[in-house]
Amino acid sequence: MHIDDRFQRVTEQLGDFVIEIPSWGFANTGTRFGKYLQAGAAGTLEEKFADAAQVHALTGATPTLALHVLWDLPAGVADAHRVEHLVGQFGVRAGSINPNLFQDQEYKFGSICNPDGAIRRKAIDHLLDSVEIAKALGSRDVSLWVSDGSNYPGAQSIRNRIEWLEGSLRLTHDALGEGQRLLIEYKPFEPAFYHTDIADWGMAAQFARFAGPQAFVLVDTGHHYQSQNIEQIVAWLLHLRLLGGFHFNDRRYADDDLTIGSIDPYQVFRIFHEILSEKNRAAIRDVAYMIDQSHNIKTKLEAMVQTVVSAQELFAKASLVDREQLASFQADAKTVEAEECLREAFWTDVRPLLRDWRERRGLPQDPLKALRESGYLEKIERERKARNASLSTSYA
Repeated sequence: MHIDDRFQRVTEQLGDFVIEIPSWGFANTGTRFGKYLQAGAAGTLEEKFADAAQVHALTGATPTLALHVLWDLPAGVADAHRVEHLVGQFGVRAGSINPNLFQDQEYKFGSICNPDGAIRRKAIDHLLDSVEIAKALGSRDVSLWVSDGSNYPGAQSIRNRIEWLEGSLRLTHDALGEGQRLLIEYKPFEPAFYHTDIADWGMAAQFARFAGPQAFVLVDTGHHYQSQNIEQIVAWLLHLRLLGGFHFNDRRYADDDLTIGSIDPYQVFRIFHEILSEKNRAAIRDVAYMIDQSHNIKTKLEAMVQTVVSAQELFAKASLVDREQLASFQADAKTVEAEECLREAFWTDVRPLLRDWRERRGLPQDPLKALRESGYLEKIERERKARNASLSTSYA
């Protein structure tokens, strides 16, 4: 394939590449031991929408904002009108709706897997409320992470909890409206360290199949054991037609919530390559790209812009792979040539291409530089500093 044709294809695919940003990525968050407060952190839903609109204006790639039910919508469906007003004000739509099954004290021994039937009912009701919120806001996806598990052998019946999970997920699935989806996330450990009820992609896939045809698997790139081959998992989920979407972040050890590509950009590139290698375009048309990161050291907005730009760059690199040539090398078992075909695309500097792409769309060529020169960071720090300074920095 001619080099000009490859770059033309990249610019065409970039126009379709959008990535959802999380409301909690703009708020004060912390480690397991305490919070590091930032003067400019968002403290209200209006501030989160304002910050999200700033990121979208700079990158052109983040039209939706993921919402966490208890953190952003404490009144449930009654908050939908307030969100609709903010959507109209800031031009960023409500994205995936994220239930919260890990915060309340009753969930010490689990939520939808709790041995207490009354607590399981409370958790199920929260899931059903989350579906109704999604309907009210026109959100396609209800994105579910279940933190349930146990810490000691014999403490809980693993088999009972499988059945409770199946029943809860089917009830939630059956409440979905037309075109809505239930995305089921997995995590091998934390907060539970003996067993986690949805611990890997196979369990998530089985639960999705049991729940029904509108249920899919969500892959969080931080939720894997060290050295696990995430792109192989992606390939399998594509093969099974169960890949619903991603929570993108990077990690050095486990769920570290670092900015995309800060530790292993080649892995993100390989994930995008597997997706773009899918021949059935319908299978990847609805794959949701979402960011799930906690910026405790980096400034919230700078980190968000940085990670969106990194995602665009790595997606562009994956778009450059000459897949016809790669398939030929693979068929002839030419290992070195096949690897170099991937490496050539990965090491291509796509930043000039992206600068041109942005300029043609009326976007700043360098979004991070534009953010720093806009005065927006100084403005929100002045407006929010006093309030953020008064907050508690401890979880105790």
